[in-house]
Amino acid sequence: MSDQNTVTANGRILPLQQSCSLTDFLTQQQLLPKSVVVELNGEAVPPSEFSQRLVHSGDRLEIVRIVAGG
Repeated sequence: MSDQNTVTANGRILPLQQSCSLTDFLTQQQLLPKSVVVELNGEAVPPSEFSQRLVHSGDRLEIVRIVAGG
């Protein structure tokens, strides 16, 4: 299986047209960057770094939605 032009997010293989910021990737996936916690290639990424961190073909992401409750 080739990972060319794809990323794996939460175990799902998704197309990636070109490298982009983590913020842009999340937006493309219809996720609000402020409402998720992200691990990129096994490393937790602080939300303050989402706009600087790039997602490249072959990367692996784990994305968890933050849910408020009480």
